[in-house]
Amino acid sequence: MTHIRYAGYLASGLFATLLLAACNQSPTSTEAGTTTPAAADSTQTSAAMPASTSFGKTTEGTEAQLYTLTNAHGLKVDISNYGGTITSLIVPDKDGKMGDIVLGFDNVSGYQSPAFLKSGPYFGALIGRYGNRIKGGKFTLDGQTYTLAQNNGQNSLHGGKKGFDKVIWDAKPGSSADGQTLTLSYLSKDGEEGFPGNLQVTVVYTLTDNDELKIDYSATTDKATPVNLTNHSYFNLALGQSKDVLAHQVMIPADRYTVVNDQLIPTGELRPVKGTPFDFKTPHAIGERIAQVPGGYDHNWALNNPSGMHQAASVYEPTTGRTLEVTTTEPGVQFYTGNFLDGTLTGKNNVTYGKNAGFCLETQHFPDSPNQADFPSTTLKPGDTLQSTTIFKFGVRK
Repeated sequence: MTHIRYAGYLASGLFATLLLAACNQSPTSTEAGTTTPAAADSTQTSAAMPASTSFGKTTEGTEAQLYTLTNAHGLKVDISNYGGTITSLIVPDKDGKMGDIVLGFDNVSGYQSPAFLKSGPYFGALIGRYGNRIKGGKFTLDGQTYTLAQNNGQNSLHGGKKGFDKVIWDAKPGSSADGQTLTLSYLSKDGEEGFPGNLQVTVVYTLTDNDELKIDYSATTDKATPVNLTNHSYFNLALGQSKDVLAHQVMIPADRYTVVNDQLIPTGELRPVKGTPFDFKTPHAIGERIAQVPGGYDHNWALNNPSGMHQAASVYEPTTGRTLEVTTTEPGVQFYTGNFLDGTLTGKNNVTYGKNAGFCLETQHFPDSPNQADFPSTTLKPGDTLQSTTIFKFGVRK
């Protein structure tokens, strides 16, 4: 069996050109002065297994579960088997005060409410079978045309009407040398949401004692099918202190971004970021130039040097001192600034989520890749194994 990132990853002529044009920029830390919080008690160690509690009943009557992973420094992440959803992520600020930094709800009912389903923000969820958009809800593979649900205007978004974010995953809490783990698995059957092939997906969350949340994705199929897996967490490193993320400073090591039309479908052009509000090669506050981008940021950046584990983004929030570093094996990252949040959703601690209340860094292959021959391929074939890793590392700058 061959283990692959994706078939055709380096075969794309346009992507090869991108690689040649990219700077030889090595992954760096968020910025000088960034540190990882020290353990309050050096003798403290994380428990052997994550805790499990009820997360309420789904509208179908199934009891959803919530698993809490903890590390030696007191960081905690809550993950539900409903949608593989990260519901809470507790990390310290520069003064050692612990706080939640992701948008979400206290019960599964919040993720199934009419208001949530209507607005469709996908808070914290695992996204599949295909993250992001597919033009017209159609693609052709091996001479056959497949029709998907058009759940985003005329296009297919995040796997369709019932994607991986709306199913109950098989869950197995555990531990490894790196820390506590939660292994989630799901069989997406042939024809589900219009996609071909029985796709077996496994996602492993690990909370390490290096203050990292590591997500390992793997998948196999019995028919060729497009696959693009990601996580859709909304971060606000000053959640509870700031209603928006406009003061967060973001760096994305990418020379080019994917130009889109008014439906957020790629035109096929990879445009240089230089001289545009899409240039985050040095840190910029999210709100500094967002008014120059119609609708706000909701675009894919083509990452530099996209082989092995490489940097996708770094974020610094000045008030709390919190930092976030993202590394990945994926060639792109979708930077989204919560443009469609409108104050109709109230989450944990009775916090109302308005426009720009959180930002997403969705590591991924490019949108609409099944219809874009020059983009890195997302086709997974029988006998191959998709393997992808993304790491979110948390720290503080004093």
